Amino acid sequence: MLIKFSCEKSILVSAISVASRTVSPKSPLSVLEGILVQAEFDLYLTGYNLETGIKVRVPAEIKQAGECILPARLLFDIVRRLPDDIVTIEVSDDLRVSITCGISAFQISAEKADDYPELPAVSLEEAVSLPQRELRDMISGTLFSVSEGASRPIHTGVLFEIEGSDVTAVAIDGYRLALRKYHSETPYEKNMKIVVPAPALREVEKLLGDTDEPAALSLDQRHILFSVGDATLVCRVLEGEFMDWRKVLATKPTITMTADVQLLSQAVERVSLVVSEKFKAPAHCVFGKDTLSLKTATVIGTAQDSCPLAGDGGDLEIGFNCRFLLEALRQVPTQEVALELTNDISPIVMKPTDDSEKFTYLILPVRIKKEN
Repeated sequence: MLIKFSCEKSILVSAISVASRTVSPKSPLSVLEGILVQAEFDLYLTGYNLETGIKVRVPAEIKQAGECILPARLLFDIVRRLPDDIVTIEVSDDLRVSITCGISAFQISAEKADDYPELPAVSLEEAVSLPQRELRDMISGTLFSVSEGASRPIHTGVLFEIEGSDVTAVAIDGYRLALRKYHSETPYEKNMKIVVPAPALREVEKLLGDTDEPAALSLDQRHILFSVGDATLVCRVLEGEFMDWRKVLATKPTITMTADVQLLSQAVERVSLVVSEKFKAPAHCVFGKDTLSLKTATVIGTAQDSCPLAGDGGDLEIGFNCRFLLEALRQVPTQEVALELTNDISPIVMKPTDDSEKFTYLILPVRIKKEN
């Protein structure tokens, strides 16, 4: 017998689902379409597409230690349809797989583990830890601003900077900037500056929970490892020169107004109803005294709305992409937001109303035809 183990169906199907996220659906290497199963003191499931890998520890009863590769999609489809009971998987020396659970039984084939590529080895000895909730908010609060173009590959990821007691995440796509910051009560022992690819971060985001339990990240020369509970994700970092975001945010505003995030979001959503991917138009904004007037016009129709603000914008007229405004506002974690403006060709910057520096969102303006 090559390998044999038993595990609760619900635990096993969850682990297979997580490990499968980085399995190649189609690959010239058939082993990459499978999950590496390693039965040691515990059970370990690994999915790897040569860019990103996830390894999950699964509590199981190991009856025969060993390793093999099981077909990811078929394994998941079988296990998730089994009754809620103990699943036993047995792999014979000739790579025949027996899957039993209650009265259900399946026979499939496995592959030898010899040809499965090794995941990059990144040590967690000098890892940086922060609460899962904070890391999740940093990722979700920046990913939407990652560049989708191939002209600057370095901007298709999120920059993470760790310095002193601060962890800063920054994403830039040429039209906007998103920044989230976490401040630790105790300083970190090492400084880091790396750019993590967006696809890997989307998988990390799924692993993170709404909890203060720690998540750890560690770096070697070319890879970063995230450790979340029983799962670890490792991926190659992006190389290149990331834009100097500090220079981008260095301009001092001449106008600062305060808005209720929900009221502003609702107003922008309403004027966005006549805008579509086919018929695009900016939101024509007029920042007056204690108010913001918004207007959009496309071949679909026209829309007007307003929102109360605190402050005086001096009737500044400026246009912004509706979707960009909404995506930033949806990530603002506070009830109120400070809006910083300079002139009609400068960006709008959204910041906390206090000095926390927890987030910053910048959006470049869109040229509009001013009304007389």
